[in-house]
Amino acid sequence: MAEKSILNFQPLRRIRQNHALEHATLQVLAGKHPSMMLAGHSDSRGFWVIGNVETGELLKAVEEGRQRMLNGEHGLAVHPSCGTNYAISGMLAGTAAWAVMLPSGTLKKRVERWSLAVTLATIMLILTAPLGPILQARITTESDVSDLQIKEVVRFPGTTVVRHRIRTRTV
Repeated sequence: MAEKSILNFQPLRRIRQNHALEHATLQVLAGKHPSMMLAGHSDSRGFWVIGNVETGELLKAVEEGRQRMLNGEHGLAVHPSCGTNYAISGMLAGTAAWAVMLPSGTLKKRVERWSLAVTLATIMLILTAPLGPILQARITTESDVSDLQIKEVVRFPGTTVVRHRIRTRTV
């Protein structure tokens, strides 16, 4: 039985499952096309894949990613380029730089503290790098997609970049 947590209530669980499936899909595609530039965005009804990928290949990657997570490859839910990684590191590095500048009153004092702010922000970026994947694995994704099915894949051709909407449903 699923643990009782706010993370397991709908629609949060659906968003987390779709986020995991989005990541798995992007990792499957990256394994086959390392130089292909793709992005994704998830919500409670599915996820988007933005980039020039053929619809049939995308559908196969979605199915493969889902199946591989069902077979125990839960690490596919954690993506190295997820916005969670950048958001947590940026937030903590920015906070460190802001804190250094708080006691600075004049412009001269702020300029004098600038190198300290940059140093602390850099240290925070290095120290917080492992936090993004941890947050993904524990909070922003749910790799148990056993009750999630692919409903449809819709292609939206654009002038420069193709977008696909992958709609999911729970069973």
